[in-house]
Amino acid sequence: MAEFDAISKHLIQTYPDDFVGFTLGREDVEVLEVLDTQQPTVSANHADSLIRVRIDGREALVHNEFQTGDSTDPPMPRRMAGYIGRAIERHGLPVCSSVIYLRPDAGGRDPGQYWQSHPGHQVLVRYRVIRLSEVDGQRVLDAGHEGLIPFAPLMKRPEGMASRAWLLHCLRTAHARPIAPPAKADFMAGMSLLSGLVYAPEAISDIISKEGMMDLLRESSFAQYLTRQGIEQGIEQGLRESILAVLEVRFDLPPSHPYAERIANVDDTQGLKALHRAAVQVSGLDAFGQLLDEESG
Repeated sequence: MAEFDAISKHLIQTYPDDFVGFTLGREDVEVLEVLDTQQPTVSANHADSLIRVRIDGREALVHNEFQTGDSTDPPMPRRMAGYIGRAIERHGLPVCSSVIYLRPDAGGRDPGQYWQSHPGHQVLVRYRVIRLSEVDGQRVLDAGHEGLIPFAPLMKRPEGMASRAWLLHCLRTAHARPIAPPAKADFMAGMSLLSGLVYAPEAISDIISKEGMMDLLRESSFAQYLTRQGIEQGIEQGLRESILAVLEVRFDLPPSHPYAERIANVDDTQGLKALHRAAVQVSGLDAFGQLLDEESG
């Protein structure tokens, strides 16, 4: 989910010290640099966050991966082994890795390690598994680490407190932080959007409206980003529907035809425009299929 990745990466890049202390469980770590995580691989796989630090006089990398749900293709241990191996290859430093699971139902079966048991070629790669639903949310709010506060609604609430009351408490605590207005808009919008992983959108909107936070959230770059994403997705969906309508009229293409599913998986606006022109102009379905093969790679 791109919006949650964008929010998480923004927060960790803005408040790297908070995340380093949180994932390593110690405050005496010096943050040196937030690194560019785009790793040079054929598939362009890249880690969510790499932070160069100094621990006990030695440099190391702190690697954090954010997950909304369970990774099955490939499984998370395999993904982490790849991320960690590429980071070691590229930077030549020890890597301290963590997976941070955002949804309460995610990560329950993550073993926290990749183990290859092939005789004579054993490989063991370990990483920390953090499930936010098991983290004491009130302790995070009390500590005042601003990078972590937007995640508090996803954490364990105080015993006896209702879920809506906890969400309200988290939003009020975040709103009271002494943050300058431009950054505060992103800070509050980040918490509101992350809350949507656990709370109904209606409940979040109702609290935000009643607490007078709506105008602030509209100023957020996250809100503008999601608006642009929504517009682009709407355009793409309209193009897909138009392509299918043309093919149905010209070639009697049924909704169950394999082309329909393949068109639904094209997520490039320019590619969809090209397919729409082709649907109008080609002489037959075979010719359209050849162009579809090119667009779907």
